[in-house]
Amino acid sequence: MESVERDIPDHWIEQVFAAKAVTKGGIVRRAVPWVEREIGRERFLAEIEQRGFHLLECAGQFIVICSDAPVHRLL
Repeated sequence: MESVERDIPDHWIEQVFAAKAVTKGGIVRRAVPWVEREIGRERFLAEIEQRGFHLLECAGQFIVICSDAPVHRLL
């Protein structure tokens, strides 16, 4: 069943990190409350760290930079 599968954190993680942006070193953005409801903040942070990606939080959004290259804030 689709609704049961959607509740499984591993499935959710696979879907998020299967996006084209991830494979190209781009950006993935998700609402903080949505992430916390679907898999929890701790699990999301662990997945980001495991991949060596960068994570920003701003205005209720998680912004994942899908690269392990250095990030430089310009302004």
